[in-house]
Amino acid sequence: MNSIKPGWFVTIAVCVCASAPTHAQQTITQDVRQDVTNRLTLSGRLGFNISARFSGLSSFPTPASARKTSKGDAYNYDDGYVLTDNSGNFGGQTWYWGYDNSSRQISGNNLVLSHSTVAGGAGAVTLDDDPSYGAELVYRRLLNSRENGMQLGIELAGNYLNLSMSGSSTLIANAIKTSYPFAFTPGTTPPDATPAAPYLGSYEGPGFVIDATPGAPTTTPVPGAASIQGHRQFDADLWGMRLGPYLEFPVSNKLKLSLSGGLAGALVDADVSWSETASIGAAQSPAVSGSGHTAKTQWGFYVAGNAFWEFSPQWSAVLGLQYQNLHDFSHSFGGRRVTLDLSQSFFVTFGVSFNF
Repeated sequence: MNSIKPGWFVTIAVCVCASAPTHAQQTITQDVRQDVTNRLTLSGRLGFNISARFSGLSSFPTPASARKTSKGDAYNYDDGYVLTDNSGNFGGQTWYWGYDNSSRQISGNNLVLSHSTVAGGAGAVTLDDDPSYGAELVYRRLLNSRENGMQLGIELAGNYLNLSMSGSSTLIANAIKTSYPFAFTPGTTPPDATPAAPYLGSYEGPGFVIDATPGAPTTTPVPGAASIQGHRQFDADLWGMRLGPYLEFPVSNKLKLSLSGGLAGALVDADVSWSETASIGAAQSPAVSGSGHTAKTQWGFYVAGNAFWEFSPQWSAVLGLQYQNLHDFSHSFGGRRVTLDLSQSFFVTFGVSFNF
């Protein structure tokens, strides 16, 4: 029988010593991974499907005509004027008047002049800001794990999102036309007038006279006769939080997926401003502008999914998708109601995660 040479013992001993640290290191690494109970994730956050709606767009001063008389006085009706002549409207009548259309504005022994106001019926203006930019910090605590690698825990997140929405648009609104009859002497006929050649009575006179004081007015709704032009701005900081359980499971040695859901909330710190004018025909109202600030907390729920790609024992790249449903933020700012729709918002997150 051949004897074993001493050189073989040296070779075998070296191999055993070389392999022992590697096996121990793998065991330690596995133990460390099993003992990891905390995870911090820092992510960028993009928000989608968030919009602000401006409503209550019907409170405007009466639009005024920019037209002037021969003397330089402003028209006090949309389709004419009745003003005080140089006699001081002696006998309750005046020759300082004018109108646009004989066929439409003479009714019996009356000259009919009118002006219109915004009656409402304008739709709301909706602004959106896709995407909105922010960030999120998430802490996860492991509560239980299974032999198959599935883990159950709880997560707490704080996030920030900046909203900035603005827009200029024109809306169509309803109008109310108020008509005023001014009597003239029966058997007489006012001077003819057409839109191309309106009648313009002078201050000095003399001229055809009508009563200086109108009779009882009548009103008529005019759908879609008014237009509202303006610029609206909505800016807000959203300071949010999320709290709920998570379930995490491995797909491969490097990839893990998780699902979570629970309570969500946000403090909405908002600034609002607007400037608007209303037009009816050639008449335009003075600009109406305003601004305001308020802060409110809204509550709801969230559902989220995340994918973790482990590129080292303690570090992972993270990509996530969140759905969040919060109660709408709504506030009245000087006659304008502004509603921030947070009920169907989505968020895409991307960042890094550290296990410890």
